Amino acid sequence: MRPAPPIGPDSPPVHRADLPEAADVVVIGGGIAGVTTALYLARDGLRVVLCEKGVIAGEQSSRNWGWIRAQGRDEAEIPVMLDARRLWSSLAQELGDQLGLATCGVSFLAPDEAAMARYEGWLDIARAHGLDSRVIGRQALAALLPHRAGWAGALQTPSDMRAEPGQAVPAIARLAASEGVVIREHCAVRALDLQDGRVAGVVTEAGTIRTDRVLLAGGAWSGLFAGNAGLALPQLSVRATVAATEALPEFWSGAATDSRFAFRRRADGGYTLAPGMAHDFWIGPAALRHMRAYLPMIRRDLRLTRLQGAAPRGYPDAWTTRRRWRPDAPSPFEAMRVLSPPPNTARVVRLQDDFGAAFPQVGRPRIRAAWAGMIDTLPDQVPVLDQTPLSGFFIATGLSGHGFGIGPGVGRVMADMMQGRPPAHDLRRFRFARFSDGSPVRLGPDL
Repeated sequence: MRPAPPIGPDSPPVHRADLPEAADVVVIGGGIAGVTTALYLARDGLRVVLCEKGVIAGEQSSRNWGWIRAQGRDEAEIPVMLDARRLWSSLAQELGDQLGLATCGVSFLAPDEAAMARYEGWLDIARAHGLDSRVIGRQALAALLPHRAGWAGALQTPSDMRAEPGQAVPAIARLAASEGVVIREHCAVRALDLQDGRVAGVVTEAGTIRTDRVLLAGGAWSGLFAGNAGLALPQLSVRATVAATEALPEFWSGAATDSRFAFRRRADGGYTLAPGMAHDFWIGPAALRHMRAYLPMIRRDLRLTRLQGAAPRGYPDAWTTRRRWRPDAPSPFEAMRVLSPPPNTARVVRLQDDFGAAFPQVGRPRIRAAWAGMIDTLPDQVPVLDQTPLSGFFIATGLSGHGFGIGPGVGRVMADMMQGRPPAHDLRRFRFARFSDGSPVRLGPDL
């Protein structure tokens, strides 16, 4: 088994454009949210610079499952997600097979009748938004997906999609660059240049750019950057392991998950496997500082979490990672260009066993590659999409493991917001201040 993320620390930078002295907007972060925001801003006629400390899609945007789903989301996300699905289709018309986009459906496989009841309850939300979601029973599922897992049925949304993350985000970045976005990889933004509480520019390792609007879309690093700017963002990260099988017969064309594992068909003829929602968590200073905000999530989801010791050196919440630094000296972002945790190999072996037991007609799969990513999350498992108290400083982060699919929708929302346009959706659920204004933590759905 070869630990090999689709894009990683050894991937060379592709975009090395010279930085201009000034721009209308600077985007920090070259994941799906940052890249699509930059694209849509450029299409609206703005001068946009995107700075990425490592390489485009080097972190979670190339390490995720590749699902593009409306199913099972927090209700406030669904309108943005429906826009995202339309935008994915539009991008596919422009980029062709580069995205690996396919409408394949997503299924949540129910281990028992209690899960089926939760799925039935979520259908009320689905119907309110015009989704084609449905619940099917034990016999209907067995006819569609022969198995020995004993599933009680499934929640299915046939219109949901999949794409290839390691291909899609770089392809969209190339499109953005062709339309005028200045993209610079291996270029960390160290700090904001603030004047009287307003954004006046950014200080990068390659120089200063004057601008009055900045988007932070830094994934697992966003909380660290915001903290250095004097803003409290209660963000934590968990390690999620993923594997890719060697080529297998196509016994299921879509994406599916149960309590033990998730799988989806890949364009290369294999399957992407993951240990469901199980993850690993390293304890660091931010975890202790924000523990109270995370208590509702801890009570509900601790069974899915394997606690580790101190985070490895250089990680965003490592004990030795600096929380404050000067803009004229190297930052933590330059010390770790790409956050590339090793996979949990024990979870991969268990994945092979569970998958083979559920589908004996397929057998225990051989693994071509395994990798891991750090999923950034917030206490309620929905993102921040908002302007901060610092005028001109916007944040799109905390996508909590379901950001790839909704990414183009987030990009469109942020592009509109940064131009002062009225929002197309109700974004109150995603406001920055919800963790400091006394609002109770309301968790996203537990399906």
